[in-house]
Amino acid sequence: MPLKRLLPCLLLPLLAACSDQRASFEIASRQHSLTLIRVQNVFWDKTAKYAIVAARMPDCMRRHELGPGGAESKVEVYAPGNDAWILKQGKRMFVVETRSCEGFAKLDGEPEGGMGPLQGTFQMRSGTLTFVAAPREAPAAQ
Repeated sequence: MPLKRLLPCLLLPLLAACSDQRASFEIASRQHSLTLIRVQNVFWDKTAKYAIVAARMPDCMRRHELGPGGAESKVEVYAPGNDAWILKQGKRMFVVETRSCEGFAKLDGEPEGGMGPLQGTFQMRSGTLTFVAAPREAPAAQ
């Protein structure tokens, strides 16, 4: 078979390539975590579909759709307390909880009580989705 005829078959996987990446923020352990799922249909697409999986095993685990967002957009994770977590992706914000893993809602704005401390950020690094923990504040000198 001549190379000219074989070349389109070799390039076909590049055209059909789908990127499905996941990264986790371990809250207390692997069993208590938030996992961001990012699906990009083709590598040149500028958007991706996002979902968050809230888990506190063995009691609960649930997937919630965040919808489409920029392919390179970051998702910040804040902890306002009571096993609630605020996810901020650009101007969009969501709240998810890990007590029952059922609670999930889109927020219209920052909650009155504040966002809570930043726990870290889901972001792309060298083409891989990763969770980067926020630096911890040093204890005050006494």
